[in-house]
Amino acid sequence: MTVRTPRLERATLLDLLALAVLLLLAAALRFTDLSTRGPWDADQGHDMLVLFRFVSEGDWPLLGPPTSIGNFHHGALYYDLLAPAAWLGGSDPAIVTGAIALSGTAAVGLVWWIARAVAGPAGGRIAGFVAGLVAALSASAISESTFIWNPNLIAFSGALTIAAGWRAWTTGRARWWLLAALGQAITMHSHVLGIVFLVPVAALLVADARRRPPGSRRALAGVGLGALAILLASYLPLVAHELGHDFAETRALIAWLSGPGAPVALDPISRLLFVGLRIVAWPLTGLLTDALGPGTVASLGVLVALGWRLRAAAGPERDFVRWLAFSLLWSWLALGLGVAGLATVTPLPVDHYHAFLDPLVFLLVGLGTAAAWEIRPRPDVPPGRTAGPAAAAVAPTAALARTLTPARTLTPARMFVLVALGALLAWNVGHWPPAVAPDGGYPAAARAGARIEASAGPDPVAFVSLPEFKTAEAYLFPLVRDGHAIGEPATATTLVVVCDALFITDCGGPAEDPVAAAAGLGRLVDRFVAAPGRTISIYRRG
Repeated sequence: MTVRTPRLERATLLDLLALAVLLLLAAALRFTDLSTRGPWDADQGHDMLVLFRFVSEGDWPLLGPPTSIGNFHHGALYYDLLAPAAWLGGSDPAIVTGAIALSGTAAVGLVWWIARAVAGPAGGRIAGFVAGLVAALSASAISESTFIWNPNLIAFSGALTIAAGWRAWTTGRARWWLLAALGQAITMHSHVLGIVFLVPVAALLVADARRRPPGSRRALAGVGLGALAILLASYLPLVAHELGHDFAETRALIAWLSGPGAPVALDPISRLLFVGLRIVAWPLTGLLTDALGPGTVASLGVLVALGWRLRAAAGPERDFVRWLAFSLLWSWLALGLGVAGLATVTPLPVDHYHAFLDPLVFLLVGLGTAAAWEIRPRPDVPPGRTAGPAAAAVAPTAALARTLTPARTLTPARMFVLVALGALLAWNVGHWPPAVAPDGGYPAAARAGARIEASAGPDPVAFVSLPEFKTAEAYLFPLVRDGHAIGEPATATTLVVVCDALFITDCGGPAEDPVAAAAGLGRLVDRFVAAPGRTISIYRRG
């Protein structure tokens, strides 16, 4: 009989304690003020309308949310994953947001596990805790976990894909590839650009097959076909839609691919540089254009860590870092050269589009920190002196810290790690999303909906949005959820015009009145600002 040693039990307890601390911290930061913290606009209203009709009326969605890069849609699996929360919560947006917050919390645990497993016994505990801590405290990751939007599931699905693929690689158990395929399916359904990550995942599967003996390859081939079946089966709703709608999605995709595309202001080199910084900086310091200096410094630090680990890592960590480098390189080229929106600064958010790479960035921070923590001073350096520019930069802080910490444990490298990590975490803590979104979140939209209902009475209400390409579903959803009758502008007694000042410069009358007059509803009964930059005008017939 095998008896566990006290040391093994202590190591296990330390890992469980670290994981528990990280999950509790991540949950505390994500489940706070769920009803007000996330923004509420057309995308959120649209998703909740689809979920409401799904769980209340049995209208099963065959397509996901519409994309912003063409007249086609993301995957319907996104709605399938959120439907249980919508059903249990009575289509309460806060409950649906809670499901997204849960996925963000789970992503932190997966990041911890991957870093812990990759770094091995020596540095795994530090790598896992640091990677998980940065993921838990990341202002971008917290923001992604606190409002309803399809890309917000990608951090979890990306981490799940990486964890399952690495488990298959290290254990030789091919069945883990089935879970990796499920994670990849969620990634691609949550955003169409998630297909970019399919290439690195497939490359790891091929590498796993090539290193196996011939007999084992046949078993892996069967699992590979099963993984492919999972990916294809996830798109059966899309196939059903295409067969019933003259292949509208396919034609829209072909038109977008064959079209001129969006104009790009940057040359290819500048474009790659900007997109590369954007990819790495987003999970660490947020939007690059809002924090160019910190984002550039953080990105350079991550790239240095990547180059160092490519050269110095050994064993399983070396395999993982090589695959990680390939994943970043391929995604950087594919997104930088193939997606014009990422190379252009717009008022609309696009950084979530590459969130499937966020776990890789967190992992690099953890692996680099763990390796740097183990750096020892050169034996030829006299006591009291530091070696190298990095140590010199933190020498004043190290001198103060030596009065509190034994000199043998607080090396210059460790001091540098503490300062750099502390600065990164402090930046994120200072940029967490506020308790109440600038637009007031769904509660503000619900109050606007109640005011619309009070003006309309029991009569049907029609909605028009300015500009036309942006829907009025942010304020349509509260009425639909309340069971209020919805009509068309030509026949409804009440017309609601939602004007967004981000796109329309003359909201507040000049833009709305002609629309109402054209519909024959020229009598203004109420006008108010529902959120900063959003004006609601209510007209009645007669």
